[in-house]
Amino acid sequence: MSDDDKNPAREVIADYAQQHFRYFRTADGTVYAQKNGHPVARPIRSQGTSGSHRQELMVGLFKDGYGVFNGTALKEALDFIEALAMSEDVQPVHIRVAPGFDGATWLDLGRTDGQSVRIHPTGWDILTPDPREVCWRRTQLTGELPMPAKDTNGKGIDALMRLCNFATAETECLAIAWLIGCLGPSVPVPAPFLTGPQGAGKSTAGRMLVRIIEGMSGDLRRAPRDEENLIAAVAAGWVTALDNLSHLTPDLSDAVCCVVTGAENVKRALFTDGDVYRVGYRRPLLLTGIDVGVIRGDLAERLLPLRLERPSVRRTEAELWADYAQALPVILGSLLDLTVKVRAVEAETPTDLRMADFAHLCAQLDTATGFGALPAYRASLDDLNDDVIEGDLLAQTVLQHADTIEPGGEQRMTSTEWLHCLSRLYAGDDYRPLPKGWPTTGKVLSDRLKRLQPTLAARGVLIETGRTSDGRYLEMTRLATSPPHEQQPAF
Repeated sequence: MSDDDKNPAREVIADYAQQHFRYFRTADGTVYAQKNGHPVARPIRSQGTSGSHRQELMVGLFKDGYGVFNGTALKEALDFIEALAMSEDVQPVHIRVAPGFDGATWLDLGRTDGQSVRIHPTGWDILTPDPREVCWRRTQLTGELPMPAKDTNGKGIDALMRLCNFATAETECLAIAWLIGCLGPSVPVPAPFLTGPQGAGKSTAGRMLVRIIEGMSGDLRRAPRDEENLIAAVAAGWVTALDNLSHLTPDLSDAVCCVVTGAENVKRALFTDGDVYRVGYRRPLLLTGIDVGVIRGDLAERLLPLRLERPSVRRTEAELWADYAQALPVILGSLLDLTVKVRAVEAETPTDLRMADFAHLCAQLDTATGFGALPAYRASLDDLNDDVIEGDLLAQTVLQHADTIEPGGEQRMTSTEWLHCLSRLYAGDDYRPLPKGWPTTGKVLSDRLKRLQPTLAARGVLIETGRTSDGRYLEMTRLATSPPHEQQPAF
């Protein structure tokens, strides 16, 4: 056969690829390859050391008798396939958790055969999802989960609580609510912050909670140095756990807020001047530590404090994790059973809480089980508000001034007048110096008070801004009654 009658290598590769793989693009323009009938998709441009589409294409060609091709032919074929895929329908890819058809959601078990858990309104099943319904994206952080056990009768939840050292029943039900929230692809959940004395098993409990969703390979990580490294870690998995936090910088605090409730980052594409790519992310986050110091108000609304206590009886690591690995299928099965039960009930959505979706989930959990998760969540937010106030001298001074206003009364001044008023109140008769970080201008004071608005409102003090013909003003109002969840019980 003459050379003219032979198909170029790139055409052989392209024909083989289109016969054995489905190619599609996501909303950001990334092209993925999906083996026919298999739910796992891989980006065709991935040059990863394991599990890349380039590798599975090379192996398939060799095993099917087409031979071994050089890198140039593979690159030309994939360039052509990528161009064709840009005209295909857009389909999203998901890590670990995904929405499905008819109100169902999916949990990726991380198995090579693609079997996953389909959670639907009447129960849950183990199936291989239709590739056009769910496309899984996997990374080196995607661990394999065991097959969840059926008909557990709630034994897995009890086993998990025995393995963890949660201080109270309220803490246990909040941990359960968070795990159920992690199985929902569209429900933003607050970040559990596991606290307690030294030796309370915070890191161990954090690993146990994470591994229910991420498999036995899931682990805790040190806090990244900047937002970019945090985003990289978050984008590669579903649940991100940061261990042994002792301090949160303002930038990292803001980044954690963005991870919990969702944000988008735009960066310049590599090797280009005018092209960019978008990275959208919203993931469950877990933190551990004895204390992170001063907590800002916006972060406090996104945290879920879970307190642990020191165990009375110590066990070896090998014994503890052997029991956990044995119980994990039952724990996962019980969590799935409870998730179905919770999603089936109706409950009123609290309208006064920032994380309304999680508050609604807590209300559903209470309706289904009677646990009391919603009151526990409110109490935890109240405690965090106390922490914010204790760490903010300006907030303490504002509340001190608010005590001089009659209940139901209000006071209006310009921001500069408020600055002089609050500064005099803090300095007192002994003219003590103003602390570091105290507002220096009316504009700075106005911005600080806007950030403190939710915290102060929880203590019955409203701060509002407005404008008249004379200029802008700040108005402080002291509520006639305490917020509903702070009222003291009658005796």
